[in-house]
Amino acid sequence: MQAFFDLPFVMQLTACVVLLALLVWASGLTIVAEDQVGMVIKKFATDSLPAGRLLAMHGEAGYQADLLAPGWHLGYFPWQYTVKKAPWIEIPQGEIGLVLAVDGAPIPSTRILAKVVDCDHFQDARRFLSTGGEKGRQLMILTAGRYRIHPMLFQVITADNAKEHGMHPQQLQVFRMESDRVGIVTTLDGAPIDAGEIAGPIVDGHESFQNPRVFMDNGGRRGLQEQVLLSGTWNLNPWFAEVEVTGMTEVPVGHVGVVISFVGKVHQDVSGSTFKHGDLVDNGHKGVWVSPLYPGKHPVNIQAMKVELVPTTNIVLNWADRTESHKYDERLSSITVRSKDGFSFNLDVSEIIHVAATEAPKVISRVGSMQNLVDNVLEPTIGNYFRNSAQNYTVLDFLAARAERQSMAAEQIRTAIHIYDVEAIDTLIGDITPPAALMQTQTDRKIAEEQKKTYEMQEAAQVQRQKLVRETSQAEIQDALVKSEQGVRIAELQAAQRVKAAYGDGESAKVLATGEAEAVKLRAEGDGQAQRLRGLGEAEAIRAVGAAKAEAYQAGTQSLGAGPYTLIQLMQAIAEGKVKVTPDMLVQGGEGHGTLMDTLLGLLSQSLARGHKDAGQA
Repeated sequence: MQAFFDLPFVMQLTACVVLLALLVWASGLTIVAEDQVGMVIKKFATDSLPAGRLLAMHGEAGYQADLLAPGWHLGYFPWQYTVKKAPWIEIPQGEIGLVLAVDGAPIPSTRILAKVVDCDHFQDARRFLSTGGEKGRQLMILTAGRYRIHPMLFQVITADNAKEHGMHPQQLQVFRMESDRVGIVTTLDGAPIDAGEIAGPIVDGHESFQNPRVFMDNGGRRGLQEQVLLSGTWNLNPWFAEVEVTGMTEVPVGHVGVVISFVGKVHQDVSGSTFKHGDLVDNGHKGVWVSPLYPGKHPVNIQAMKVELVPTTNIVLNWADRTESHKYDERLSSITVRSKDGFSFNLDVSEIIHVAATEAPKVISRVGSMQNLVDNVLEPTIGNYFRNSAQNYTVLDFLAARAERQSMAAEQIRTAIHIYDVEAIDTLIGDITPPAALMQTQTDRKIAEEQKKTYEMQEAAQVQRQKLVRETSQAEIQDALVKSEQGVRIAELQAAQRVKAAYGDGESAKVLATGEAEAVKLRAEGDGQAQRLRGLGEAEAIRAVGAAKAEAYQAGTQSLGAGPYTLIQLMQAIAEGKVKVTPDMLVQGGEGHGTLMDTLLGLLSQSLARGHKDAGQA
């Protein structure tokens, strides 16, 4: 010992390290880091592994089932054991890990995935093998975290090594379902679907297919599932479940969705005894659901159910060369009918119908779809009604009484389709296309009638014009007559004016004479009493003579006229020698010549004739 301490320090240190290494080697010390696991390989043993086994459960030579946890481990002597170290398995957030066991019991032929056993998420290999763990693809998955898994027993598939195992990295992601989408699930393991079914029934407790063990234990079936996957994130085993993502079923405003389910509980009719043309079931049962889906988005499994949209607003169907946006009347055309008088013609008809929301399931249960309702019910019902009705009327009667035909059709069709739980709002007759030859005849007749009316109006116009001309002429004659009457009236007024003027002149002369007499009287009074008396006598004589002459003149003019009487006065004046006759007029005697008397008598005769003529005109 003293000799050891006498050695240099470096040699002492080297000797200690060598000694320590020999001690460690001799003690079988193994150190496993914190992020590692240790796999123990036993080099020799008295017992060998059973055939088909890869891990030793009872100390057999080979890979041991138990792993060495992080830390120091003694007794693993190098001449008997080899310890291999491997990193922990880490599953990142948002991913899953699939496990493939290379040892264990064989999977039964009725399943394709190994059953789930309690083995601390594959971290206890011994328990996995001792409790019946099966080799092959495991039903249970690993979620995010770190795991000490035996690399020789289990192969863990993650997104990093997915391609090495023939998978896509996306399959190792946590499955995400958007809020407005729905997932249709098909399971790849489980008991077969019952005969006559197309999808597996709803199974409780499996947490939306995240717990395959519960799904299998509770009788889950392999294949299409009735239950759907809703929005969220789900840890799904892609070896167990495949998901088809599709949109939710949208029921627009103004519609309801009648569900025809091919899966569900046992069919049990709840339509009642009065409904004999179909059957209805409660929601969740197989058949036509009695309660429709109202406007909105619904997570319907479109592979196991069918939703028939039924408009709850008024639907217009056209038997014509036009089609509404709903396309239900796309195959409808004008109705060809035959009239009582043997003519064929076409009718354009529009039918307005309404299906109540509560009656929609009955309609679908009876006919299957809205298109079937149009094709198999409304088209023959309405078409045959008009064909039968037209045979009772001639074409012209049908045209003339169109409003009446339309009213009768609306009432009859309303009654006919009511039994199909459909309400007929109105029936409208559109264009009527009668035979062209018949319409040409009617057109010619109408033109003739219109021409006749035109001629009658022209004749009436001529009569009216003649009447107008006649009345215009009468008006003109009346105007002349009025003018003549007014002329006569004016002449009468002028004659009266002249009489008044003559009367005025007479009065004036009378006043003048009176004045002169007064003047003479005054002068006579001035000359003396004698002269006054003489003058007064002369004045009285003159006045008496003047008055007598005036009265004689007035009487003569009234009886003979002014002209003749004046001629007599002239002759009298000539006789009294106051008028010079010659040489203004020469009267010679002798044979063949008139005497003076003859001449005067001739003039008197002409004057009298003119006087009478003037008197007659006046």
